[in-house]
Amino acid sequence: MTQKLKYLSMTMTMAMALTTGGALAQDNTYKIAYIDPLSGPFANVGQLMLSHLQYAVQDLNAKGGAPNGMKFELLQFDSKLSAQESQSALTSAIDQGARAIVTGGSGSTVVAALIAAASRYNERNPERAVLVLNHSSIDPDLTGKSCSFWHFQFEANTAMKMKALANFAKREPSIKNVYLFNQDYAHGKQWARYGQELVGLARPDVKFVGSDLHAIGRVKDFAPYVAKMKAASADTIISGNWGQDMTLLIKAAGDAGYDARYLNHSAGSIPGTVLAVSQAKLGKLTWVAEWHPGQAEVPKVDALAKAYKAKTGADFLAPRIEFTPRILAAALKKAGSTDSVKVAKAMEDLVFDSVVGPVRMRAEDHQLLLPQVVNTIAPVDGKWVKTGWEGTNYGFRTEAVYTGNELAQGTECKMARP
Repeated sequence: MTQKLKYLSMTMTMAMALTTGGALAQDNTYKIAYIDPLSGPFANVGQLMLSHLQYAVQDLNAKGGAPNGMKFELLQFDSKLSAQESQSALTSAIDQGARAIVTGGSGSTVVAALIAAASRYNERNPERAVLVLNHSSIDPDLTGKSCSFWHFQFEANTAMKMKALANFAKREPSIKNVYLFNQDYAHGKQWARYGQELVGLARPDVKFVGSDLHAIGRVKDFAPYVAKMKAASADTIISGNWGQDMTLLIKAAGDAGYDARYLNHSAGSIPGTVLAVSQAKLGKLTWVAEWHPGQAEVPKVDALAKAYKAKTGADFLAPRIEFTPRILAAALKKAGSTDSVKVAKAMEDLVFDSVVGPVRMRAEDHQLLLPQVVNTIAPVDGKWVKTGWEGTNYGFRTEAVYTGNELAQGTECKMARP
C-alpha cells in the first residue's frame, strides 16, 4: 500500500470513529456524575448514597462489568439541596464529559430541575446527550405528567409506596386518627395527598385530624408541631420526612411522651433513624423499601451487605442505589454503544436480575418495577427481629412484602421521544 493510500485509509477510519456516535470500541471511559447533597443538614444522606454508588462502580470496573473493556469514572458534585447549584453542577459534569447523571437524594424539586435542564441541553446537543438516573426522588409526576425520555426512575414512586402502606393500614386496627405532617416541597405535598387518598380508601373509618407543612431542613425543634398532634389525638402520622427532619421529629415526640406510629417511605434506611427511635423508646416507624436489614430469605443482599461492610466499614442499606450503575452497564452492553438515545432505548423494558430479585424498567414511563417491603423499627425479640442496628437493640420487623407488579400504577406519561 502506498503512503497516500495508507493516509487515506487512516483518515477514513478516523472519520468512521467520529460518526459512530459513541460505539463502545471507540470509548475507554464512561463518565457518571453524582449530584446530591454532600454538605449541609443532609450531608450524611448524600455520603451514604455516594458510598453505595462508589462500591458498585469499583466492583464493575474490577470485574469487567462494563462492556468491551470500558471503565466507569465517577465524578462527584455537591447539590447543596439547591436547584440552582445542581444545574451548575450539571453544566460542570457535562463539561467534564459525563454521559449519565445519578441523583435523587436532593428532593424532587431539585431532581425535576435537573431533568428539565438535561432535556434542554439534549435538544441542543443530541450527539452528546446525557441520561438522568434517579435513585430516590419518588414524586409520581417525574414518571407521570412530567415524564422525560432522558429520565429513569430506579425507586418505587410515592403512589406505589403508599399503596403498600395503605394495605398495611387496612389490617392495623390501631390506626384511627391520622395527622398529615410533611416537608413543604413537591414530595412532601405528594406524600400527604396520596396518604389521605389511599389510606382513606383502604380505611374509610379513619379520621384525618390535622395537617401541616414545614420548611425542609430548617426546623430545629419540632415540639410545637408535636403538641398540635397530641392535642388532635392523632395516633398515626403520615410523614414523608427524612434525614434530620425525621430524627428530630422522633426526638421531640419522645421528649413529649408521645407514642405515635409514623407511616414513611424510606427514613428507616437513613443513618440515625433507628438510633432516634431507640433513644425515644416511643413511636413506631413503619416504612417501605426494596429491602431492610435482617430481612429473611434474601441471600444475595446478605452477601452484598457483608462484602460492602468489609470494604467500607459502613452498613449497607439501599440495594437500588448499588444496582443503578449495574443496570446502566447492562443497557450499555445491550445497546452496543454509548450513544445516549440507544442506551435509553436499551434500558426500556430491560429485565435485570438484581439482588432483590428480577426488576423491570417499564418502557412507557421509565419507572422501575421492584419489590417493596413494609417493615417497622422494633426492639429485638429473637423471633421477628433478630439483629439490632446502629449499636442499639432495635432492628426491623417485616410486615408485608409486595412485588413491583402488585404495586404498579397507571401513568399519565405522554413521552416525547427523539
